[in-house]
Amino acid sequence: MTATSVELLATVLFALAVLHTFSVKRFAHWAHRYPQGSIQENLLHFLAETEVVFGLWAAALFAGIAVFERSVHEAVHYIEGLNFTEPKFVLVVMVVAATRPVVRLAEALISFVARLLPFGESMAFYVAALSFGSLLGSFITEPAAMTLLAILMKRRYFDRGIGLKLAYATLGLLFVNVSIGGTLTHFAAPPVLMVAAKWEWDMTYMFTTFGWKAAASCVVSTGLIAWWFRKEIVAVEVKKQEVDPIPVWLTLLHVFFLAAVVGFAHYPDVFFGVFMLFLGLVTATKEYQDELKLKEGLLVGFFLSGLVTLGSLQSWWLKPLIAGMDGATLYFGATGLTALTDNAALTYLGSLVEGITPELKYALVAGAVPGGGLTVIANAPNPAGVGILQSSKAFKGEGISPVGLLLGALIPTGIAMVFFWLV
Repeated sequence: MTATSVELLATVLFALAVLHTFSVKRFAHWAHRYPQGSIQENLLHFLAETEVVFGLWAAALFAGIAVFERSVHEAVHYIEGLNFTEPKFVLVVMVVAATRPVVRLAEALISFVARLLPFGESMAFYVAALSFGSLLGSFITEPAAMTLLAILMKRRYFDRGIGLKLAYATLGLLFVNVSIGGTLTHFAAPPVLMVAAKWEWDMTYMFTTFGWKAAASCVVSTGLIAWWFRKEIVAVEVKKQEVDPIPVWLTLLHVFFLAAVVGFAHYPDVFFGVFMLFLGLVTATKEYQDELKLKEGLLVGFFLSGLVTLGSLQSWWLKPLIAGMDGATLYFGATGLTALTDNAALTYLGSLVEGITPELKYALVAGAVPGGGLTVIANAPNPAGVGILQSSKAFKGEGISPVGLLLGALIPTGIAMVFFWLV
């Protein structure tokens, strides 16, 4: 397949965006060389924000298309032809899931599971959150699960003085488990959602083929990391806080709105209408609410929109690459490629290959989901987790290192690959 000049430009800019993602800590270091509050410092801190990276390079692509095609209209036409439903959905579901009533409910569910485990409270909650909690993504969607777990883990562990090694191990474990934890159903994990309808994968197929393996992998990976860092996790102080009770009717209303957003996930005009009504409810019940995470949600939506803008022009090299692989090569290749591009985009491109066999279908999806924790861009919910956790005390104000995330995700990724391929 011959690439057009615009496709080549998009690939070059995509590669630069990936390099930028791996260089955000360098921009943060450079910012400290300039006086606080100066234009140079603010600009470099802006470039050090992981969530703005792909949006910035997508803006460069927009300008490039206008130059190559000698028409701003063509650039606008390209943007208007893209599907930004997923970024819009992640923005909305992240804000709804991060409200106090929903977070309290999730914490109560995880605490109930934790009390069934034969460990102390700190260890039990850690294990329950990263195993059972990750599987909630199969029902409330992965972005919602990522948001809830990131908030809970930040408050209970990342802001309680844990070491950097445990922080990155936990971060990698969280990202991998959420990526595979959405595969119990056919509607919650973005890479599965892209192919489920076309390949006729229903909930029964997903659970029997992928789901039980994902659940087992989450338990084994969490158990291994928890055992390795057991002394540090057990030492985390559990603070009992007096909390004001939230009316049951308000929690039920929040669950209803979250369910409505998830139910209309494919219809942005509808779920944005639901979101407007939800904002009215939050305004009327301020005494039971925390500040909405609108800024974080908008930044994550901007990141994913940039990924869609740049990623949509990568099919000229990805599609023939996928089509030319056998089962094992595609499985391991998909995991590696997921580190460089969104796993949903990868499976979508695979669905465009005509005559793909059932073996290759499985290999593509089974390879894409374990790699969803290797980088920020590997799985759509990851930017939501980064947006919440990067300000944690554990990262000492320097943000999250892409290399640290990669290293932290290697062990749970390897365990997931073993379950999906060998079990």
